[in-house]
Amino acid sequence: MAVSTRVTTDRRAGLPPGVVPIGLLVVFGGLLAAGVKSGVCDQHLSTWVRLSTTGLTLGAIYAMIALGYTMVYGVLQLLNFAHSEVFMIGSFAGLFALTKAFRVSDAKYPGGLGGIHLVYVLLGAIILAALASGITAVSMERVAYRPLRRAGASRLGYLITAIGISLTLSNLFLLLDGQKHLGIPVAWPAIAGRAPVVFPDVMHRTNVFTIFGVSVQNLQILVIVVAVVMLLILDFFVYRTQAGKGIRAVAEDPDTAALMGVNINQIIVLTFFVGGLMAGGAGLLYGVYFTQTQFNIGFLPGIKAFTAAVLGGIGNVRGAMLGGVLLGLIENLGVGCTGTQWQPVIAFAVLVGVLMFRPTGLLGERVGG
Repeated sequence: MAVSTRVTTDRRAGLPPGVVPIGLLVVFGGLLAAGVKSGVCDQHLSTWVRLSTTGLTLGAIYAMIALGYTMVYGVLQLLNFAHSEVFMIGSFAGLFALTKAFRVSDAKYPGGLGGIHLVYVLLGAIILAALASGITAVSMERVAYRPLRRAGASRLGYLITAIGISLTLSNLFLLLDGQKHLGIPVAWPAIAGRAPVVFPDVMHRTNVFTIFGVSVQNLQILVIVVAVVMLLILDFFVYRTQAGKGIRAVAEDPDTAALMGVNINQIIVLTFFVGGLMAGGAGLLYGVYFTQTQFNIGFLPGIKAFTAAVLGGIGNVRGAMLGGVLLGLIENLGVGCTGTQWQPVIAFAVLVGVLMFRPTGLLGERVGG
């Protein structure tokens, strides 16, 4: 996360941090322009506008998930690959909040919600989903990661544990299908299972305005606005509050921070909790936008969010935000030249390219802030 004053310029070229992402956009835009001119890429402006709006929507969600990766890495130097399951649990918690707590269903509200009722339900569902994911993330830290920390485990030990937690949680939700398992005479809760679980139509999709003939839907605007608000709140929390200063201090130098009276364990718990909150909110938005969730839904968005964190600069809060938006745009705009089946390939090619040519990310691992 952007928690240090060590690095204010690019480590390799000595350039101001903002020059690198701008240069990347210029190069990427030039390649697209050449592809359009040669006929390799789609030549209709409406296609590119549509891909851009979709990319911004997905990029906002990627950014929210990426913040969990980047905050934990900034404080603990830990790649928490179980964060994808924190996102998955947030989507199920959001679905539970909508259907059970607020009694939303397609039969009861066939046209979706509207007005103050919509605001009330969405705000409540986001809060419940965020809390569920935050508690899950804190539980991971207390049960799995803290014993490793006390035992002085290696980074490889943390990584293996994270993968184990991820597989355990995803397969646990696979077994929560309402059937009997392990010889237990009582049926397990029917929460997830193998088949996708459908979200109710919370907000009826309508076209708000058009750009070059492309309609922008209210649901896209909702996802982007909610994501931006949550990102701004997190940015304010990290850089303008006493707790945020504690997080930045521990990320900078945990030993010195402890000597200055900072409770390291509390800061680590807070870091996991805040990252979980963001993942839970993203899980609810993802489910509402794509209208379904599943036991393994966290895998692909989680890997892409990790890519976004690496792209922006792993350990850098603002870098994760930038990386999420850029990755959403890059993978969607790339579809205009390759096809939708290449979308994951483009995202992972970005990850490989960043690790090969700029492992510190666009804004660097740690940027003065």
